[in-house]
Amino acid sequence: MSAETAGPAVNAVCSAAPVRSLDVMGIKKAIPHRYPFLLIDRIEVIQEDKYCVGVKMVTANEHFFEGHFPGQPVMPGVLIIESMAQTACAMLLSKSGLENKIAFFMGIDEAKFRAPVLPGTVLKHHIEILRLGRAGKFRGEAFVDGKLVAEAKMTFALVDKAAA
Repeated sequence: MSAETAGPAVNAVCSAAPVRSLDVMGIKKAIPHRYPFLLIDRIEVIQEDKYCVGVKMVTANEHFFEGHFPGQPVMPGVLIIESMAQTACAMLLSKSGLENKIAFFMGIDEAKFRAPVLPGTVLKHHIEILRLGRAGKFRGEAFVDGKLVAEAKMTFALVDKAAA
Protein backbone atom coordinates (compact mmCIF):
# COMPACT_ATOMS: atom_id res chain seq x y z
CA MET A 1 0.00 0.00 0.00
CA SER A 2 1.27 3.42 -0.83
CA ALA A 3 1.18 6.50 1.37
CA GLU A 4 -1.53 7.91 -0.92
CA THR A 5 -3.96 5.08 -0.14
CA ALA A 6 -3.21 4.75 3.57
CA GLY A 7 -4.89 6.82 6.25
CA PRO A 8 -3.01 8.66 9.00
CA ALA A 9 -3.44 5.80 11.48
CA VAL A 10 -2.01 3.32 8.98
CA ASN A 11 0.99 5.51 8.20
CA ALA A 12 1.74 6.05 11.89
CA VAL A 13 1.62 2.35 12.70
CA CYS A 14 3.44 1.14 9.59
CA SER A 15 6.40 3.31 10.52
CA ALA A 16 6.61 1.65 13.95
CA ALA A 17 7.99 -1.83 14.55
CA PRO A 18 5.28 -4.43 15.22
CA VAL A 19 4.84 -5.28 18.86
CA ARG A 20 3.72 -8.80 18.00
CA SER A 21 1.96 -10.89 15.36
CA LEU A 22 -0.21 -14.02 15.19
CA ASP A 23 -0.04 -16.98 12.86
CA VAL A 24 -3.10 -19.15 12.19
CA MET A 25 -2.41 -21.34 15.25
CA GLY A 26 -2.36 -18.25 17.49
CA ILE A 27 -5.60 -17.08 15.90
CA LYS A 28 -7.25 -20.47 16.54
CA LYS A 29 -6.11 -20.29 20.15
CA ALA A 30 -7.69 -16.84 20.56
CA ILE A 31 -11.07 -17.26 18.81
CA PRO A 32 -13.37 -20.30 18.42
CA HIS A 33 -13.91 -20.05 14.64
CA ARG A 34 -12.92 -23.04 12.48
CA TYR A 35 -13.26 -24.11 8.86
CA PRO A 36 -15.31 -23.16 6.94
CA PHE A 37 -15.90 -20.03 9.03
CA LEU A 38 -12.37 -19.05 10.05
CA LEU A 39 -11.86 -16.07 7.75
CA ILE A 40 -8.37 -14.80 8.64
CA ASP A 41 -4.97 -16.37 8.03
CA ARG A 42 -2.59 -14.19 10.05
CA ILE A 43 -2.22 -10.90 11.85
CA GLU A 44 1.00 -9.21 10.76
CA VAL A 45 1.12 -6.16 13.00
CA ILE A 46 -0.33 -5.71 16.46
CA GLN A 47 0.07 -2.45 18.30
CA GLU A 48 -1.53 -3.51 21.60
CA ASP A 49 -5.05 -2.18 22.25
CA LYS A 50 -4.71 0.30 19.38
CA TYR A 51 -4.26 -1.19 15.94
CA CYS A 52 -3.62 -4.31 13.89
CA VAL A 53 -3.25 -5.50 10.30
CA GLY A 54 -4.80 -8.86 9.45
CA VAL A 55 -4.59 -10.93 6.27
CA LYS A 56 -7.13 -13.16 4.51
CA MET A 57 -5.93 -15.08 1.46
CA VAL A 58 -9.02 -15.25 -0.76
CA THR A 59 -8.67 -18.49 -2.74
CA ALA A 60 -10.80 -19.89 -5.53
CA ASN A 61 -11.54 -22.89 -3.27
CA GLU A 62 -13.63 -20.87 -0.78
CA HIS A 63 -16.96 -22.65 -0.26
CA PHE A 64 -19.04 -19.47 -0.69
CA PHE A 65 -17.84 -18.93 -4.28
CA GLU A 66 -19.92 -21.94 -5.41
CA GLY A 67 -23.11 -19.95 -5.02
CA HIS A 68 -21.93 -16.31 -4.89
CA PHE A 69 -22.02 -16.13 -7.89
CA PRO A 70 -21.63 -19.07 -10.30
CA GLY A 71 -19.52 -17.92 -13.24
CA GLN A 72 -18.70 -14.59 -11.58
CA PRO A 73 -17.38 -15.29 -8.04
CA VAL A 74 -17.42 -12.40 -5.56
CA MET A 75 -16.72 -12.59 -1.80
CA PRO A 76 -19.93 -11.69 0.06
CA GLY A 77 -19.76 -8.33 1.82
CA VAL A 78 -21.00 -9.82 5.09
CA LEU A 79 -18.01 -12.17 5.09
CA ILE A 80 -15.63 -9.28 4.53
CA ILE A 81 -17.16 -7.62 7.61
CA GLU A 82 -16.94 -10.91 9.55
CA SER A 83 -13.29 -11.26 8.55
CA MET A 84 -12.59 -7.76 9.91
CA ALA A 85 -14.39 -8.64 13.15
CA GLN A 86 -12.41 -11.87 13.53
CA THR A 87 -9.19 -9.90 13.04
CA ALA A 88 -10.11 -7.43 15.79
CA CYS A 89 -11.27 -10.13 18.21
CA ALA A 90 -8.23 -12.35 17.62
CA MET A 91 -5.97 -9.39 18.39
CA LEU A 92 -7.86 -8.61 21.62
CA LEU A 93 -8.48 -12.17 22.83
CA SER A 94 -4.89 -13.29 22.21
CA LYS A 95 -3.78 -11.06 25.08
CA SER A 96 -2.86 -12.68 28.37
CA GLY A 97 -5.73 -12.64 30.85
CA LEU A 98 -8.55 -12.92 28.28
CA GLU A 99 -8.37 -16.69 27.66
CA ASN A 100 -11.80 -17.25 29.25
CA LYS A 101 -13.56 -14.55 27.20
CA ILE A 102 -15.44 -14.66 23.94
CA ALA A 103 -16.59 -11.73 21.79
CA PHE A 104 -20.05 -11.32 20.29
CA PHE A 105 -21.13 -8.85 17.62
CA MET A 106 -23.42 -6.11 18.90
CA GLY A 107 -23.61 -3.79 15.91
CA ILE A 108 -22.31 -2.69 12.53
CA ASP A 109 -22.41 0.97 11.52
CA GLU A 110 -21.37 2.96 8.48
CA ALA A 111 -20.59 -0.14 6.38
CA LYS A 112 -19.58 0.63 2.84
CA PHE A 113 -18.51 -1.71 0.05
CA ARG A 114 -16.42 0.03 -2.58
CA ALA A 115 -15.16 -2.76 -4.89
CA PRO A 116 -15.65 -6.51 -5.30
CA VAL A 117 -13.24 -8.97 -3.67
CA LEU A 118 -12.38 -11.73 -6.12
CA PRO A 119 -10.71 -15.14 -5.83
CA GLY A 120 -6.92 -15.04 -5.91
CA THR A 121 -6.60 -11.75 -4.03
CA VAL A 122 -5.16 -10.87 -0.64
CA LEU A 123 -7.53 -9.02 1.66
CA LYS A 124 -5.76 -6.83 4.24
CA HIS A 125 -7.70 -5.57 7.25
CA HIS A 126 -6.59 -2.43 9.03
CA ILE A 127 -8.30 -2.40 12.42
CA GLU A 128 -8.30 0.58 14.76
CA ILE A 129 -9.64 0.14 18.29
CA LEU A 130 -11.93 3.04 19.18
CA ARG A 131 -13.10 1.85 22.62
CA LEU A 132 -12.22 -1.07 24.88
CA GLY A 133 -14.20 -2.59 27.73
CA ARG A 134 -17.04 -5.06 28.17
CA ALA A 135 -18.60 -3.34 25.15
CA GLY A 136 -15.93 -2.27 22.70
CA LYS A 137 -15.87 -0.55 19.35
CA PHE A 138 -13.47 -0.67 16.41
CA ARG A 139 -13.17 0.67 12.89
CA GLY A 140 -12.12 -1.64 10.11
CA GLU A 141 -10.92 -1.00 6.59
CA ALA A 142 -10.32 -3.76 4.04
CA PHE A 143 -7.86 -3.33 1.18
CA VAL A 144 -6.94 -5.32 -1.94
CA ASP A 145 -3.72 -4.24 -3.67
CA GLY A 146 -3.75 -1.00 -1.66
CA LYS A 147 -7.28 -0.10 -2.77
CA LEU A 148 -10.01 0.37 -0.14
CA VAL A 149 -12.73 -2.22 -0.84
CA ALA A 150 -14.81 -2.08 2.36
CA GLU A 151 -15.07 -0.26 5.68
CA ALA A 152 -17.26 -0.30 8.79
CA LYS A 153 -17.47 0.51 12.47
CA MET A 154 -18.40 -2.42 14.69
CA THR A 155 -19.28 -2.93 18.33
CA PHE A 156 -18.78 -6.10 20.32
CA ALA A 157 -19.39 -7.47 23.79
CA LEU A 158 -16.79 -9.44 25.76
CA VAL A 159 -18.39 -12.12 27.91
CA ASP A 160 -17.19 -15.09 29.93
CA LYS A 161 -17.09 -18.30 27.88
CA ALA A 162 -19.01 -20.10 30.62
CA ALA A 163 -21.85 -17.56 30.35
CA ALA A 164 -22.08 -17.84 26.56
